[in-house]
Amino acid sequence: MVEWKKLGEVCKVLRGKRLTKSQLNESEGYPVLHGGSTPMGYYEEFNRKANTTVVVNTGNAGCVFFYDKEFWSSDACFSLYPNKEIIDKFLYLYVYGCERILKGKIRAGAMPTIDAKAVEDLFIPIPSLSEQQRIVSILDTFTSSISNLKQQIEERRKQYEYERETLFTEFTKTKTIGELTKVFSCPRVYKDQWKDSGIPFWRSSDVMSYYNKVQNPRGKVYISESLYKDLSKKTEKIEKGDILVTGGGTIGIPYLKKDNTPLFVKDADLICIKKSESIIPSYLYHFFFSTGFQLYLKKITHDATIAHYTIGQIIDTPVPIPSLTEQSRIVSILDTFEQSIANLEEQLAMREKQYEYYR
Repeated sequence: MVEWKKLGEVCKVLRGKRLTKSQLNESEGYPVLHGGSTPMGYYEEFNRKANTTVVVNTGNAGCVFFYDKEFWSSDACFSLYPNKEIIDKFLYLYVYGCERILKGKIRAGAMPTIDAKAVEDLFIPIPSLSEQQRIVSILDTFTSSISNLKQQIEERRKQYEYERETLFTEFTKTKTIGELTKVFSCPRVYKDQWKDSGIPFWRSSDVMSYYNKVQNPRGKVYISESLYKDLSKKTEKIEKGDILVTGGGTIGIPYLKKDNTPLFVKDADLICIKKSESIIPSYLYHFFFSTGFQLYLKKITHDATIAHYTIGQIIDTPVPIPSLTEQSRIVSILDTFEQSIANLEEQLAMREKQYEYYR
C-alpha cells in the first residue's frame, strides 16, 4: 500500500523575497519570477535552485509550474523543496494535477491569494523512488511527444504563411469583390426572437469561436424555422460555397460554408459573399488571411474609433485574380497545408488526453 503524507511533511514551502524595480535589469543575471514562469527582469543573485516546483500565491494564485534553471523567487511565489522521499519532477507532476484543488482555496479580495498552509495541507502519495522515476519517465515521454507535435505545427504554419504570401503576391491584376460576386447582409433579427433550438443564428462571436476552435462563451443561439423561412424570402439564402466575413468586433475573419444546412446570421455582424463562377470560394477564403488583405483592412479602418468592415468596403475590396486554373492550383497547395496542420492538431489533442489519463 502506498503511504500518503501532507506536502508540509515531505517538503519545505518557501516564500520568495520581493525586489524593487531599480534592482532589476533587462537581460543579465538570473531570471526573477513574480507570479508566473515569464521573468519580470533579471538579478545578480538567485535564491532558488534549478528544477523547482513553484506555486503562485498572489494574483494568478494556485497556478503551478516547473522551472529548470536557477532563479530569484519574488514573494508572489512559493517554491517547494522536497526531502529525499520525493523526486523533484514527481512532486511537480502531482502538484500540477492539484491546481484545481489549490484554486479552490484562494482567499478572495482585491488581489486573490493563497496561504502556505493550503499548499502544505495537500496530501501526496509516496511510492518508492524507483516507482516515482518510472512514472516520471512515462509522462516525460508524453510531454516530449507533445512538445514535438507543437513544434511541427508551428513549422507547418510558417510554411503555410510563406506559401500563401508568395502565391498571392505573384499576380498584379485585381478585381473588386463587388465585380466578382454579390455581397449582402441578412435582415435584422431581434433579441426577443432568439430561441434555444431551431435554425442556427450566428453572430461574429460564432465565427471567431469556430476560427479559434473553442466553444462560444456567449452560447449558441437559434431562431424559429418559420422566422427563417419568412426572412429568407427577403434575401439570398446562405449556401455551400458562400463566405461569411466578420464585420464587427475582430473584423475581416472569414468562414467558408461547407454544406447547405440552414443558417441565418446577424445583420452587420456578419457580411455574406455569394459563391460565384468568377472566383473559387476557397481561393477567396485564403485571401482573407493574406498580408495584402490585412494591410488593406488596416488602411481603410485605421481612423475608426470602433472598427467595422461594411458591405460597401467589402464590395470595394481588391483581390488578385489569376485564371480559375491558377486559383485551383493555389487552393490545392494551401488546402494541403491546412489539412496537414489540422491532422497534427488532432494528434496533439489526442496525445494531451493520453497524458492527462496516464497522469
